[in-house]
Amino acid sequence: MSTDLPQVDPRGMRFAATLTSIVLATAFVVDSPVRELLIGLQAVVFAFGAFGSVRRAPYGLVFARLIRPHLAPPEALEDARPPRFAQLVGFGFSTMSLLLLVLGLTTAGLVVAGFALAAALLNATVGLCVGCEGYLLLRRLTAPANA
Repeated sequence: MSTDLPQVDPRGMRFAATLTSIVLATAFVVDSPVRELLIGLQAVVFAFGAFGSVRRAPYGLVFARLIRPHLAPPEALEDARPPRFAQLVGFGFSTMSLLLLVLGLTTAGLVVAGFALAAALLNATVGLCVGCEGYLLLRRLTAPANA
């Protein structure tokens, strides 16, 4: 379990989504085994964010060290739990994609990677985090009725 404060800079999440979009889009235009390597590396990045800390995941560290020092402070910080859940969903999709590709099911593997790419592009371009919205929906659905 992470000891980080449960708050993140939303600009960092969009930066991470942009890098994710670049990695996954590149995987669509290269051949095996580079495709599998890129999707596998992206799965590792997602794992850091899902099972550790979004801020200490590779893209979070790049943002914190190279980008954020040149920006004004964020207007507001956001709860880190929805992005962590989104990273878990991304980990699931990229891992499934990698497994399908390794099994020789290229079309299925690319379709699954395409869902992850679409979600990353939505976050990167318009700030809509599909995984975060899924987290919030799950919270509402599982909340006690009297709460």
